[in-house]
Amino acid sequence: MTRRALGMTRRALGMMRRALGMMRRALGMTRRALGMTRRLFLDFFVGVFYNIRMKYIELTIHTTSEASELVADILWNYTEGGVAVSDVSDVIALQNGQYGVFWDYLDGSLQDAPKSDVLVKAFLLPEREGEIPKIMQDIYACRDRAAGEIPFGTLEETKRLIDGDDWIDIWKKHFRPIHLGRIVVVPEWIEYQAGPNEKAVILDSNMAFGTGEHETTAMCVELMQDYLREGDFVLDVGCGSGILGIAAAKLGAKHCFLTDIDPVAVASAKHNAIKNGEGAKIDVIESNLVDDTAMKADLILANITAEILTGLAPAVPAHLNAGGTVILSGILPDRAEKVKAAFGAAGLFPVKEQRRGEWAALVLRRA
Repeated sequence: MTRRALGMTRRALGMMRRALGMMRRALGMTRRALGMTRRLFLDFFVGVFYNIRMKYIELTIHTTSEASELVADILWNYTEGGVAVSDVSDVIALQNGQYGVFWDYLDGSLQDAPKSDVLVKAFLLPEREGEIPKIMQDIYACRDRAAGEIPFGTLEETKRLIDGDDWIDIWKKHFRPIHLGRIVVVPEWIEYQAGPNEKAVILDSNMAFGTGEHETTAMCVELMQDYLREGDFVLDVGCGSGILGIAAAKLGAKHCFLTDIDPVAVASAKHNAIKNGEGAKIDVIESNLVDDTAMKADLILANITAEILTGLAPAVPAHLNAGGTVILSGILPDRAEKVKAAFGAAGLFPVKEQRRGEWAALVLRRA
């Protein structure tokens, strides 16, 4: 009886441990997202407005999926720069909708990727480098308390000094003016003289998506030129760097509303609108569109994922003026029919479909 009771107790403890692990993982994903947003947000404002290069000690710990959140929790005690967990299991869980959200762009090869080694990275201020031995002591103590019930892996550590904006400098070396019909997207660090029929969009995208290089953005800019009329009101949902709204303003739109749920994108779009001299014609709003019914437009642009577009479909008609047009991009071709069905149910139907590379764009109007 005693042995059976002990066995039942151990099984119950195991179930509790797994439940706590699931809770830690869900909380950990939220904390990682907040940490990444906080780090990007701080880098953006420091880099853009004060022109200071942030330095970090990137401390990487090799562990397992089971222990990754425990390691991350310890690292959070030592950093204001953020903690990132690189675990292919999390990506696959997102693809399967296990965390309540859906990631649309998963490379299928990740399903077969090795899942044993998880990297947990903390971005420490250089003056805290001397605390790394204490960090490792805390991690080892946590492993010892687990008493073998949770695998911690090798706990190998590596560190390196990085610039917070290293990737921006690398990106700048390869970015050149991009010609998209009458629009030419020009990085601010390059001097460019626009031709007589060209409109230059000066871009400093920093931390926000949207440079014109990607097929989805390029298709939106090109299609816009076929449907935008002088004096139109334009709404760009998920504006990123603001490239679409700024291009619309340059092409003759009367006023443009740009929305995004990411504060970094909102700041970047405002920054770029002012840089292009279009601040008076562009309002940038932190909004998800669904919650704001006041904005009305003749042309609605949305370059986001098929899953998000499908969710937005019922709300779009309320923001579209009579005779207006909707241009959607960011759609994988095998999900285009799902998007068409969602917007068809809302009374909007495709009048044109365009494909480039692995992406599709749709132009829709009321029947």
